[in-house]
Amino acid sequence: MTQRQVQLRLGFGALLAAIFLAVYAIPAWVSSPSNVGNVILSPLFWPYALSGFTGLAGLGLVFSGLRLEDTGTPVNTPSENPNAAWLRLAGMAVIMGLTMIALPRLGMVLTSMLIFGATAFLVRTRHPVTAVFCAVIIPLVLYAFFAHVAGVAIPQGNILRLP
Repeated sequence: MTQRQVQLRLGFGALLAAIFLAVYAIPAWVSSPSNVGNVILSPLFWPYALSGFTGLAGLGLVFSGLRLEDTGTPVNTPSENPNAAWLRLAGMAVIMGLTMIALPRLGMVLTSMLIFGATAFLVRTRHPVTAVFCAVIIPLVLYAFFAHVAGVAIPQGNILRLP
């Protein structure tokens, strides 16, 4: 597949997923009480927000795919080692198992940082500095929002207690 084909297929897939979520899945499977005072705390807000962000990302992918010229060169070259995919799959299984073990001991924030970083390096990211930065900042920002703005208790571990 060429870069243009990848962009278009991912874009249309994201658009279809967003439409499915907004039209069928969220109304059918997410229940919300009618007396929620703050719209951000409604159980419907974040699913619809994620559906909207998915649709916007899909539109961006479709438009960027339409702007690309079709060079005919494939995106990925075949791997020399066909067992590498199985090794990455096994590595992902180990990371998932370690997540279950580490979550009650380290807490959700620290475990998320470690697992995000480990997954980024498992898939050999081309942007390791950005991956480490995001692995640290995103869980901290999410913790700050949910713990201090939304008032939702985030599981803390035995090693690190966040304020």
